[in-house]
Amino acid sequence: MDLDVAQVRAFVRTAEELHFGRAAGTLGISQQALSKRIARLESLLGADLFLRGGSGVRLTEAGRRFLAPARRTVVAADAAVAEVAAVTGRARPLRVDVWGHLYAPMRTLARVAGRAGELVPGHGRDLPSVTAALLNGDIDAAFGRAHPPLPAGLAHRLVRLEPVDAVLGADHPLADEPALRPDQLGGSMLWAPAALDRLDFLHRFAERFGVRHTVAGVNLGLAHFLAEVAREPDRFSLVPADAPLPEVPGLRSVPLVDPTPLYAWSLLWRSGDGHPGLTALAAACAEEAGRSRWLEYDPARDWLPEPPAGGVGPV
Repeated sequence: MDLDVAQVRAFVRTAEELHFGRAAGTLGISQQALSKRIARLESLLGADLFLRGGSGVRLTEAGRRFLAPARRTVVAADAAVAEVAAVTGRARPLRVDVWGHLYAPMRTLARVAGRAGELVPGHGRDLPSVTAALLNGDIDAAFGRAHPPLPAGLAHRLVRLEPVDAVLGADHPLADEPALRPDQLGGSMLWAPAALDRLDFLHRFAERFGVRHTVAGVNLGLAHFLAEVAREPDRFSLVPADAPLPEVPGLRSVPLVDPTPLYAWSLLWRSGDGHPGLTALAAACAEEAGRSRWLEYDPARDWLPEPPAGGVGPV
């Protein structure tokens, strides 16, 4: 019996997550593709590996027995590929995932991609799913906003501090202001693309600047999100100042000052990962940060939810 490693990997990830959607997200494939891989594996083995029902996903007795040797199979396959790469000197492309899609992380990563060797980009769901993929070895690096606590075994480097603007509708009382202080938004409603406890930056902003009213919408893309912001005169949200905005009728983008909130983009990787592309990517990020002044920060002028580390200070 010949096992397909991709099918075994799909089983292992689903057994760890006990959720088909989350498992598919960590592998960077659709839930339908994941389900097909597991169904083919179950057909080959002649046994169901999962119990699927309204109460969720559980391992069968066959699934429990299969899990430990399945994990060893995946580890052995990855080690075999790494050994060949060490002999040939031809490392596989660096697998880089991103999250925080509403803020368009790829526009920053694209600025350095050409100097960092061959990259294979992915699209994670959120920080927890991406960190799980890193720790499981499904990806090599990740790019987005990282906030503590991070799981043990991960390293990260601050790459970019990006000023944030307020976006609001033309009928908002503050829409015609040339600039706003964050505390001027305290009486407005913060419109968020998900529950605020899942959005660390917006949650910290609301706490720090006294925004008492928050509403969670549905993330159906930036254009839909901003149209929802512009639709009501008391709503606002935040977007990085450099992010290209879609054409939304009645939308205003207003700089925030005194202090200027900064959105921190970081590069994450697994501690001890020796992929040569990691060094090239980190170097390219540092080079672009110096050229484009991405890491300027003055605590008297700017606001960050967490103080920056790694030597970043007033510039």
